[in-house]
Amino acid sequence: MPATHEHLIGLLLGAEEDWPTAFEALTRRLGPVTAPDGARHAVSTERMTIEPFNLRDKPRHDLVIDRLAHWYYHPREWLKKVALMDDVYLLNSPFTFQSMEKHAAYCAMMRLGMHVPETVLVPYKNPVDNARWAFTSAKYNKAFDLDRIAEDLGYPMFMKPFDGGAWRGVSMIRDRDDLHRSYDDSGEMLMHLQQAVDGFEVFARALTIGPETMVMKFRPDEPMHNRYAVEHGFLSPAVGSETVTIAQTVNAFFRWEFNSCEMLVKDGVVYPIDYANACPDVAVTSLHYYFPWAMKALLRWSVYCLATDRKPRTQVDTTPWFAVADDESLDYAGKLAAYQGLADDYFETERYREFCDVALPHLDEMVLEWVDSDDFRKLLTSTVQQTYPPHEWDRFEAHFGGLVGLWLSDEKSRLGAGESATDEAAIGGPAPAVTAE
Repeated sequence: MPATHEHLIGLLLGAEEDWPTAFEALTRRLGPVTAPDGARHAVSTERMTIEPFNLRDKPRHDLVIDRLAHWYYHPREWLKKVALMDDVYLLNSPFTFQSMEKHAAYCAMMRLGMHVPETVLVPYKNPVDNARWAFTSAKYNKAFDLDRIAEDLGYPMFMKPFDGGAWRGVSMIRDRDDLHRSYDDSGEMLMHLQQAVDGFEVFARALTIGPETMVMKFRPDEPMHNRYAVEHGFLSPAVGSETVTIAQTVNAFFRWEFNSCEMLVKDGVVYPIDYANACPDVAVTSLHYYFPWAMKALLRWSVYCLATDRKPRTQVDTTPWFAVADDESLDYAGKLAAYQGLADDYFETERYREFCDVALPHLDEMVLEWVDSDDFRKLLTSTVQQTYPPHEWDRFEAHFGGLVGLWLSDEKSRLGAGESATDEAAIGGPAPAVTAE
């Protein structure tokens, strides 16, 4: 029997407990896997601690799933060090954090021809904390007419921070009073004004992990536990394919491999509105029905990167993307096809699928068994009790238990039909369970 290659995944965490516990449990259950080349690989996990480090220290981790360094600078600098000096694979790369803001992503996607709504960046309302601000402002800041900008864009619109996340500072602007109230409240946040896609039919949120994408119907006005609607086929095949391509294009362009993308659909047109998230939501109390898929995709991609010794690419290379964008012989559909090809090349999609079929054929059944176990039910109970007040525990345990139960029925139906992981639907999850007549 060939030697087994040992790989350690580091989990760099903040306040999360649910999905790391799930990921750890599934990794333990996975056991050694045999890659298409016959080599055996064993993967383990470790929650990482924050401590002083010598820049010449050799890390023990081969891959790190980072959920912390988008705001905590000390671990961010450790990630940069191990990427530059030790080739540790990172989800995601800290070197593209300068693009983990709406502004850079808007600019790139506009250049690629995506239907980003008209957007204007306006100066700060209040002075930034810098002693040189007063001189620079008095000499160089040009007066502007906020009302005129809003009139040119047209009401309604949104005001949101150029680098925002988690809906921080986002406000709907319906009239002049809303405009000035929101701008006055923005303080030292640097804000965009963006046209609303008024009357949109669908708000779609795509979670992408490696080459896998799940597009879910999102209801932002609902409370968090009810925002992801369990609905299959809510987009036409063509529009659904476009949403997947946009999400994977964003990720491959910026070298993001664990990210969510928000899009609005109106009259068959897809409008990307937000797609830069260093820490996408994967909580069981948010994703519920889609939580098992997210854990499978994260585990599959992590194992693939380790077993194939995938080389990290930490820097953005705009050249091939802009060559497509600037090709006047291609219409929008032609560019989308070319972008999907570039994304597939970046994520090694064909090789990835072959790897999953050979090395991880048992993963679907393993995850199904775990989600149907007492261990998962204990995790769900614990998460509910940490998230909600005691008088709501029974309600939410029943709510999330019912949604996960629906996934179990659908997944058993899917696997009973002999479908593999690579057949899993990208739009809304697996097909509904088949019931007897």
